[in-house]
Parts: sequence; structure tokens; C-alpha cells
Amino acid sequence: QVQLVESGGGLVQPGGSLRLSCAVSGSIFSRYAMGWYRQAPGNERELVARISSGGNTYYADPVKGRFTISRDNAKNTVFLQMNTLKPEDTAVYYCKGELGLVRYWGQGTQVTVSS
Repeated sequence: QVQLVESGGGLVQPGGSLRLSCAVSGSIFSRYAMGWYRQAPGNERELVARISSGGNTYYADPVKGRFTISRDNAKNTVFLQMNTLKPEDTAVYYCKGELGLVRYWGQGTQVTVSS
């Protein structure tokens, strides 16, 4: 069974950095499109970044130039490098895997940006 486990969240000051990781079980990770989503209290869950199986990337406007999504297929892991963090980046961040019609979600990791 496929499982996604996020890690790397925490408390950081504005302007700081964090790197989130999402470890994916299974032997066909390289075929998955992967995405990072976030949800703040009272808000809808929104797409932050995604990376296709071929390495094509997409970023939501609020994080362009600050966040970088990458993947290491040898380690079955996708990363989200977050730089120049702002208070409005505070949210629970979720990892999602996509393969055909199948979708898998991680449990989420809290990111708090505050002075």
C-alpha cells in the first residue's frame, strides 16, 4: 500500500527557511506526479507547487521565486525548499501523489512563520 509521510515543518521567523520532505512508499515513485498543498485555518486547501514525473514544475503566484519543489527518485522523496518565509505562509502543508486516476495524501506538517 502507498503511504506518504511529510516532515520538516516547524516554527521559523519571517525571512527564514525550511525544507519539507515527503517520503513515498512503493517501487514506482518515479511515475508519480507530486504536489505540495497548504491549508490555513478558515481557508481552503490550495496548491503550492507541483512536479511531474518528467520534472516539469509549477508554482502558485504567492510562492514564485521563494519556493522550490524537487524530487529524488532514488530516495522516493519529494522536497519543498521554502525561503524568505512570510507570516502568510503559515499553514499545514500536505504532500500529494498522483498516478493516473489515483490520488494519495500525506497527513500534513505544520509550518508557522512568526516573530
